[in-house]
Amino acid sequence: MNKGIKKDTGFGIAHLILFISIAVLVIFVAWPVLLILFNAFFVNGAFNAADFYAVLREPETYQALLNSLFIAGMTTIGSTIVGTFFAWLVTRTDLPYKTFMKSLFLVPFMLPSFIGALAWKMLLSPNSGYINKFLMDLFSLEEPVFNIYSYYGISAVEVMYLFPFVFIQVCGALERMDPTLEESARISGAGLFTITRKITIPLVLPSILSGALLIMLYSMAHFGTVAVLGIEQGIYNIPTLIYEKIHQSGGSFESIRTGTVLSTVLVVSAAVIIWAQQKILSRGHYQIIGGKSFRPMELKLRGLRWPLLIFCLAYIGFTIVLPTVIIFMVGAVDTYGLPLTWENMSLNNYKYILTEYEVTKDAIFNSVSLGLVAALITMFAGVMISYVIVKMKVRGKGILEFLGMLPFSVPGSVIALGVILAWSGQFGINLYNSVWIILVAYIARYMAFSLKANSAALEQVHDSLMEASRSCGATMWQSLKDIVIPLVRPGMISAFFLIFLPALRELTVSIMLYAPTTRTIGVAIYTLNEDGETVMSTALAGIALILIVVGQTLINRFTKKAGE
Repeated sequence: MNKGIKKDTGFGIAHLILFISIAVLVIFVAWPVLLILFNAFFVNGAFNAADFYAVLREPETYQALLNSLFIAGMTTIGSTIVGTFFAWLVTRTDLPYKTFMKSLFLVPFMLPSFIGALAWKMLLSPNSGYINKFLMDLFSLEEPVFNIYSYYGISAVEVMYLFPFVFIQVCGALERMDPTLEESARISGAGLFTITRKITIPLVLPSILSGALLIMLYSMAHFGTVAVLGIEQGIYNIPTLIYEKIHQSGGSFESIRTGTVLSTVLVVSAAVIIWAQQKILSRGHYQIIGGKSFRPMELKLRGLRWPLLIFCLAYIGFTIVLPTVIIFMVGAVDTYGLPLTWENMSLNNYKYILTEYEVTKDAIFNSVSLGLVAALITMFAGVMISYVIVKMKVRGKGILEFLGMLPFSVPGSVIALGVILAWSGQFGINLYNSVWIILVAYIARYMAFSLKANSAALEQVHDSLMEASRSCGATMWQSLKDIVIPLVRPGMISAFFLIFLPALRELTVSIMLYAPTTRTIGVAIYTLNEDGETVMSTALAGIALILIVVGQTLINRFTKKAGE
């Protein structure tokens, strides 16, 4: 009799947790996205496809879509080539110090690309870029050598920061690949180029394509790089066009409706890309892992070992170290354009930003507090939702998996616009122009991060531990508090920092939602640069980079502890 009572109680609690989990995801995630689609096709409650097609037929919409596709295409091709080449070098060759080089190639993954774009703007802008001025003076040229304000310039900067998407995927595939076919080809007399072209690349092609599609998805939805390098020259992609429409009109109904149509285009594009990725990964004939333990074959580079190492270091130095150094150096000069000499540099700008300038002080406070609160909320909500998905045998939990991963596939500008529609007073709650609307958007955007981290931790907790606790008379809540939570605490901490760090450097969502008193670090850097305050924007960018590096160090430390 007692066992039956316990079973019914557990069953009721399970469904209560399921209901709360679904309610959280519907309110914070699904509802804003549904409002985007509804407002794109309905006007005053009536279906109106004519206005939808009218927006799509506008020349600027068509041009923005073409720009998005072209920039994303160029970025994807470049990132795929760079990422695949470096992944092959550090996994399948005898490149010196390749473990260290592998960690260096992951550095761009944690740096905000819009800060990189700001650095390259100062290095390669036609009139004032330091590299252009140096080359013009050195060779007595009348015209600048480079123009970063172009489609190719934007794509090149995005490649520098997005290639790790392919690099990580291909490294994993190459490290797991059975080298038997390669060894057989080598014994048969095939050369390195032939083996790579006919065996290695075809076997890891699904991983290459999967990483490439992730880059395509990210680039299509990316705001920062195009905003910094493109808007001045009239180059808009869809996210920057949405921002300009709403920003210039002050958030009018017509601009928001236009934004919903453009957002629908992004959602459809994202859906197609994700569908293509799933189709590629579901193909069963790309089986590269054998049943035996093996050690991947190392190809001898011979005389190319040290030249290739120098090339790798030069690439990191040019694409990551140089723009990072220029950020700190320009942030230290009194006036932008002065020679970068010790006489012209000081820490006055950094001191002013941290102690006196209210805009940036508020921005730092907003970003840190929003990141902390969003990380805490999504961490605990993610544990609850992940527990339902991983451990509970109840109907309806498949809905949670879909809703939980929805923000991962929806562009940030779409999330921001959906939050505006949902929380601007239309349904009785008005959070517009407050810090709370940014918090709601962060929760929606980063819920998937929490679900991934916590689900992975919960998968490692065996069901027998909970069963033993319940059989000894513990309630479900006691079992969760005393057994499950302590065991998954490392995963929860990792989830916290995996949310806090991206929130700290976030721009795409915040730029759509900020008010004068709710700027975040990313928004403050962007608006200062837009207002011509180059020195102040780079000084704040330098401070942001320090915060990001410290945060990444903490992530690595807690991740390492969780794995021990």
